[in-house]
Amino acid sequence: MRLSRFFLPNLRETPKEAEIASHRLMLRAGMIRQEAAGIYAFLPLGFRVLQKVCQIVREEQDRSGAIELLMPTIQSADLWRESGRYEAYGKEMLRIKDRHERDMLYGPTNEEMITEIFRAYVRSYKDLPLNLYHIQWKFRDEVRPRFGLMRGREFLMKDAYSFDLDFGGAKHAYNRMFVAYLRTFARMGLRSIPMVAESGPIGGNLSHEFIILADTGESEVFCHKDYLDFEVPGPDVDFTHVGRLQAIVDKWTSLYAATSEKHDVAAYEALPADKRVSARGIEVGHIFYFGTKYSEPMKAVVTGHDGTDRPVHMGSYGIGPSRLVAAIIEASHDDAGIKWPEPVAPFKAVILNLKQGGSDTDAACEGLYAELAAKGIDTLYHDLDERPGSKFATADLIGVPWQILVGPRSLAEGKVEVKRRADGSRELMTPADAVARLTS
Repeated sequence: MRLSRFFLPNLRETPKEAEIASHRLMLRAGMIRQEAAGIYAFLPLGFRVLQKVCQIVREEQDRSGAIELLMPTIQSADLWRESGRYEAYGKEMLRIKDRHERDMLYGPTNEEMITEIFRAYVRSYKDLPLNLYHIQWKFRDEVRPRFGLMRGREFLMKDAYSFDLDFGGAKHAYNRMFVAYLRTFARMGLRSIPMVAESGPIGGNLSHEFIILADTGESEVFCHKDYLDFEVPGPDVDFTHVGRLQAIVDKWTSLYAATSEKHDVAAYEALPADKRVSARGIEVGHIFYFGTKYSEPMKAVVTGHDGTDRPVHMGSYGIGPSRLVAAIIEASHDDAGIKWPEPVAPFKAVILNLKQGGSDTDAACEGLYAELAAKGIDTLYHDLDERPGSKFATADLIGVPWQILVGPRSLAEGKVEVKRRADGSRELMTPADAVARLTS
């Protein structure tokens, strides 16, 4: 993509309402624009990151055995009355009426709707287990939306729902999502720590939040230091093997880890002093098992092996891709801007032409741009007639992992300068070697 043909509305000044790093940088980098309190448009740069986050989420959900569908954003209030949550949910739910005066709502979550879909088609234990997920916009009318995408009112959510015959099956479904979440966040360059958590309005008695540590995190968390060195399961993990999967979950829940709501001071202080980690944390995922909380009142039953009908056991599993974009920035930035991990970066490389209009620099940049494109490297070519300092600032702000600096001085030696955004390291090399570095 040539920057001259891209839409990248950078801001020179930080808006006053931006209180945390991710909000400041997303606004300055032209990733998002606020349209109402807690409601944001994703501009092209931000949308590219969001799509890459969603792709990783999809790949790991599919790997775990979940099946994608798509449910509507607007739901009938009658479904929520069946479960008993319509009146209980609170003012966070946006309640509306259609032109026929029927009570509707903008879905804050989808337990009721997925249960209604399940009960319409599934009758026998032979059709279980089942896990259905979608990636859909949600709305929760936060009393005080703030911190940009970290606490907005409209947000993108991956929510999955498992259906099993009994607790044993449901626990295995829970474990599949537990391990899938570890892999999902690791692939985005994040170290997530599963912590016992409150279930909140979703309900249930088994719940974990996946927390990443960040100085600007929204709440205090406590954990054993060894979690920072645990090895995340690889792509060959067997999601069908009950014992092996349980062993992974057992390891990742064997040490102390708690959010502030679940913090046990005595248990934490019993840890060796050099193993205690007290830090700020950001929730990036939340999983729940809630048994028959929805299937009983909504009569989602299946016939078991013995011929009797029984309500299915359910769980729900959430990841907020839009919130994740902000969380990644909170975990990976500096004073100059964002430092994207490669798997979620809007572009892998940016070419900076330090003398726009120069015959040698223009030719070298065009050659690099064409060769990288031919090799499938997502590249942004900064071809605007701006001073080098301005181009450096833009490249650092938007956080593209690799910068290729093409200037007349280095070209006289047959070289370009390659900068790695993550650590600021620089190296002079031939254009051919630069392409090889980015394709290795």
